[in-house]
Order: sequence, then structure tokens, then C-alpha cells
Amino acid sequence: MAGISVTLDGSNIQLAFQKGEQSTAVVMDPHAARSLVKALSQLLAAIGEGSEGEDAMEEILDVTSSTIDVGMDENGQAVVALQAGPMPSFMLRLKDDEARHIANSLLEILNSPRDVRVSLGGH
Repeated sequence: MAGISVTLDGSNIQLAFQKGEQSTAVVMDPHAARSLVKALSQLLAAIGEGSEGEDAMEEILDVTSSTIDVGMDENGQAVVALQAGPMPSFMLRLKDDEARHIANSLLEILNSPRDVRVSLGGH
């Protein structure tokens, strides 16, 4: 089974593939990563697996997981596993500052009164 991971490498994005004993990693700047996403979207659309419209990657997807798993990977980084919309299940690997930012932001949202959340667009 092949494994794919996407991580931040400074301000660049590292895309790593592993199958069996072989592994390959590619580091891209944000512009190259956007070009890759666009190319993959076009290829998926060509084989009938793509979504309608170019803004599909920017849509907000509803979480449909019956569970959201939170844990740590082998390096002690926070990992969140879930499923969103029609996408297959996926994992997010977070650096400490990213995990803290998400946790603090969610607590701030949950601690605000419901009417304030709705007035701010439901975020």
C-alpha cells in the first residue's frame, strides 16, 4: 500500500510518497503547489472524477465522520483524522503552534454566545 504525506517545510510544501521500501519527496513553493492542485483537478475532471467548478477546493465541507480521532504520530505531532463530505477519510498532521491555534480558535467560538456566532456568519 502506498503512503502519501503533505507537510510544511518552512514556507514550502513537501509532498512525500512511499511504497514498500521506496520513498520520494518533492518540495514545492506555494505557486508550484497550486499549479499541481489545478493540474490534478483537471485530470480528475477528464476521467469523470472531478467536481464541478474551479472553486470546489475552496468550498466548506461538512464533516460526516461518526468520529473525529485526535492523537499523536510517531514524532509526537498532533494528528486529527476525519472525513469531510464526499472525500475519503484523511489525516491532518499539525505542528504544535498549528494545533494550539486551532484549539484556541475553537474554544473561542464555542465560548461565545450562539447569537454572536450566527451574526458573524456561523463560524
